[in-house]
Amino acid sequence: MEFGLNGVLDFLLVQHRVRLGKYKRDSDSLQKEGENLQAVWSPDAKLIAILTSSFYLHIFKVQLLDRRIHIGGKQPSALCLATISLLLTEKVPFAAKNLSVSNIVSDNKHMLLGLSDGTLYSMSWKGEFYGAFQFDPNPPASFDNSQIPPSLENGLSPKSLLKVPILNHIPRNSEIKQLELCLPLRLLFVLYSDGQLVSCSISKKGLKQVDCIKAEKRLACGDAVCASVALEQQILAVGTRRGVVELYDLAESTSLREVSLYDWGYSMDDTGPVSCIAWTPDNSAFAVGWKFRGLTVWSVSGCRLMSTIRQIGLSSVSSPIAKPNHDCKYEPLMGGTSLMQWDEYGYRLYAIEEGSSERILSFSFGKCCLSRGVSGTTYIRQVIYGEDRLLIVQSEETDELKMLHLKLPVSYISQNWPVQHVAASQDGMYLAVAGLHGLILYDIRLKRWRVFGDVTQEQKIQCKGLLWLGKIVVVCNYVDSSNTYELLFYPRYHLDQSSLLCRKPLFAKPMVMDVYQDYILVTYKPFDVHIFHVKLFGELSPSGNPDLQLSAVRELSIMTAKSHPAAMRFIPDQLPRESVSNNYISSSSDSLTREPARCLILRANGELSLLDLDDGRERNLTDSVELFWVTCGQSEDKANLIEDVSWLDYGHRGMQVWYPSPGANSFKQEDFLQLDPELEFDREVYPLGLLPNTGVVVGVSQRMSFSASAEFPCFEPSPQAQTILHCLLRHLLQRDKIEEALRLAELSAEKPHFSHCLEWLLFTVFEADISRLFEECFQRRWYRTAACYILVIAKLEGPAVSQYCALRLLQATLDESLYELAGELVRFLLRSGREYDQASTDSDKMSPRFLGSSFKEQSAHVTSVKNILENHASYLMSGKELSKLVAFVKGTQFDLVEYLQRERYGSARLESFASGLELISQKLQMGTLQSRLDADFLLAHMCSVKFKEWIVVLATLLRRSEVLFDLFRHDFRLWKAYGTTLQSHPAFTEYQDLLEDLEEKLSSVANVEEK
Repeated sequence: MEFGLNGVLDFLLVQHRVRLGKYKRDSDSLQKEGENLQAVWSPDAKLIAILTSSFYLHIFKVQLLDRRIHIGGKQPSALCLATISLLLTEKVPFAAKNLSVSNIVSDNKHMLLGLSDGTLYSMSWKGEFYGAFQFDPNPPASFDNSQIPPSLENGLSPKSLLKVPILNHIPRNSEIKQLELCLPLRLLFVLYSDGQLVSCSISKKGLKQVDCIKAEKRLACGDAVCASVALEQQILAVGTRRGVVELYDLAESTSLREVSLYDWGYSMDDTGPVSCIAWTPDNSAFAVGWKFRGLTVWSVSGCRLMSTIRQIGLSSVSSPIAKPNHDCKYEPLMGGTSLMQWDEYGYRLYAIEEGSSERILSFSFGKCCLSRGVSGTTYIRQVIYGEDRLLIVQSEETDELKMLHLKLPVSYISQNWPVQHVAASQDGMYLAVAGLHGLILYDIRLKRWRVFGDVTQEQKIQCKGLLWLGKIVVVCNYVDSSNTYELLFYPRYHLDQSSLLCRKPLFAKPMVMDVYQDYILVTYKPFDVHIFHVKLFGELSPSGNPDLQLSAVRELSIMTAKSHPAAMRFIPDQLPRESVSNNYISSSSDSLTREPARCLILRANGELSLLDLDDGRERNLTDSVELFWVTCGQSEDKANLIEDVSWLDYGHRGMQVWYPSPGANSFKQEDFLQLDPELEFDREVYPLGLLPNTGVVVGVSQRMSFSASAEFPCFEPSPQAQTILHCLLRHLLQRDKIEEALRLAELSAEKPHFSHCLEWLLFTVFEADISRLFEECFQRRWYRTAACYILVIAKLEGPAVSQYCALRLLQATLDESLYELAGELVRFLLRSGREYDQASTDSDKMSPRFLGSSFKEQSAHVTSVKNILENHASYLMSGKELSKLVAFVKGTQFDLVEYLQRERYGSARLESFASGLELISQKLQMGTLQSRLDADFLLAHMCSVKFKEWIVVLATLLRRSEVLFDLFRHDFRLWKAYGTTLQSHPAFTEYQDLLEDLEEKLSSVANVEEK
């Protein structure tokens, strides 16, 4: 990572967060040539070009030194791992003065930048200047945005955000603000200061022939402020002044959809315009930074993966424009985001706050373990992997899912950082993990790692993909010395060359791979499919002397102009359970397994299709798909509830379930029954996999937690479950499969979500008076069931009726302390209320600022929700029901900080320290872990608003001497009153050791000050 500031060029090593090297220009150079203005790396990362504010070009050479980092220890202060040398300094001979410049883009030999007079200036990495080039910015065509149905706009209604009309003509001298180069597609995007964005074609020779740059198409956006290309999917993301990001399909020249924080209650008034966009290295997600506040990371389908902006904050303090409060540092990037950059592997996002370039914020991310490319994993084990650890979802026979944090052995990951591939075995009980070299295995039952005993063998493996073949792990290995690829087959009981079962050379670098029982699929570019059959001779054990052989059974070469495959999965013929062999790999005498004749293909552009391996014909199924899971023929468990499903897919439409059509040959029928709309997956939950025995989709969403010792909140991945049982039951009933539906109901009767599924099934299969059913459930206090009816009421009877019902239900759930359900109702009320308010064409009403600067600006539904939540918070605070208060805040995302600031002398006031300590000690029962966690949560919020009375009480209960010491060292009057109170009350004798510890620390400080 590199950044320049005021003539200083700094390099950071991401893994260890140490400085690689530094180059500081002297004062004479700064005075004559100006400060660093723009910088760009050469494609081979050996050179850096910097343009200064006085338009001098500096070219530096970066050379890494052969020095090692001290693992686990403190690095020497003068550590230098790279040398930075200045190769040349030249004045750029611009023809005009007082010009402003865009960023710099480059290929291997040439650089290009845009000027404020509308010209493109060309120069080389050798310091040669070719001058300015004037081109016609008015293309003959535009991107088509007329085909976007309203439902594809990530939840935005067509009227929600008014688009800025594009100009009919772009003047030739319009100022160029940004260039975005995509060499593989031979495209250059030119962004002008008036918001116009033009797509240009470039020569096959790159930037050398500037006169070959021609404007081809203009995007249907008149207020663009930044742009970024995802090469893998050929998607262009355009940030606008409206705070919205528009996505364009470059292959089809059409608009795809928009993403914004509008559905989470934030308008452009809160976040400001988009300031920057950064795609992850694998193009699976992109980060969006706003000029006034925060950043958010979205998946390519529009799922909100992470956001620094607090969710459902119903207060005016949440808006930085209305009332900036620099003491409340409970949210990073409150001042806006000026720059963002992902690291090489996509594990960290670095961001710089607007107007605060002296420090860089780092956000850590995990990747979902999915079957894509040359790695394959089972959907029944959900895993997220970070750069040095795994997060494993653990499912119990309850509604609760837990996340297990598993650190990799230091001896392995310190030498092979970072984690690059993870695959779970078919039964989900073993994990294969590969870093830069080698691999390790983890037994989930025994909680034990297995590694290579010989490190030299480990270092010879450069894993590019992992698969499980029963009890055998398959490694796609890159052989550096010969620039070739091969498959290595290791038994899971021993990682060693002596136990290698087979080494299979590959023809080329594989694009995608898959395995089903004893068949392996390998696909090469452009689209050559090879299928191998695996035979195992001998017993697979250390004493069995096993031998494994591969034989090619099918080869296809498919000619197509479509996007290349991102994933392929075998579609097995669905056989009766009794005929399925328990052994995944055929022995020499076992031939029960039939070769799959079809496979699903997910292309890089999101197209999902079915390929017939017999005749090579491909049938398109749907588009805009991000993930899919093949479920047919994958499980032999009799408790499998989804055996009737062929596969599921996930994209910006949500989740879709696919069933085989009735008939002798179901896969050749033309109609597949898909899920109807009510399984719309929460756009804050990213699906990871399935639990077939409970009929749920497991996903993950971001949650925030607070700590008194941290400046910012912690971002925690939280597992979520969403049932699909009601869809499966309805599918069977609609096809008159009564016995099958009954069997499925009996199998799932004891499952956690079963009653909820029956409720859904009731009002999706039968017509009824929904309002009457809601009222009956409400009177019987069946609040979760009543909440399900609200969604139907909203569809059938309109938002006004559903809001009235939801407000009543919200108050009832708060009275019963059902805070998770209350949080869902709050979110529903805010979303449905905004849709209801959009009846007016006034732009302010179309984008209500419920996070805005005054109550007058808030609409009626927001005021009602706000009053109900605040009244309940006051009720809990007055009664000092603190555990319930914490659960309330976490469940509803109520803004406790703003509430505490306003109620400091109201319901949050403590009569005295002594009575407060005694009462809160009784209420919290500090002997339990949960109570201590609740107290720590409250302490963090009290510290953020500097509420001394509460800080003293909570820190005393938690025995947080460091917090008390920091408070008392600046307020000795408070210290004396504190000591007197604890000593004079017999009930507080348990805190005498804390008092003595504080007295010793404070006296030492006083002695130092006297000296």
